[in-house]
Amino acid sequence: MIKEITAQDLLKQIEMLTSQAKGNVGAATESTSASNFGDLLRQTVSQVNETQLQASELAKSFELGAANVSLEEVMIARQKAALSFQSVLQVRNKLIEAYKEIMAMQV
Repeated sequence: MIKEITAQDLLKQIEMLTSQAKGNVGAATESTSASNFGDLLRQTVSQVNETQLQASELAKSFELGAANVSLEEVMIARQKAALSFQSVLQVRNKLIEAYKEIMAMQV
């Protein structure tokens, strides 16, 4: 089963990035190391991809006339996929903003 991306997961990621951008790395939890964040990001993108693939498979099954797939299921799966993609896109945008802020800082 695909693990859903919750608002709490996204909030934790944003808080972690915010604390790192402000230089309060010690204030974040132990899982804030770069490799753990990279793994988390990789896993999240993989989950979004799986959600999109599942929605596509449901749509394909519905289009082919599978009796066990309803239009409601297809629409819900598509909306979940779109929402998860938009969430990851917003996290990416925040990462880019944080990177630009860091690069603009004078040392």
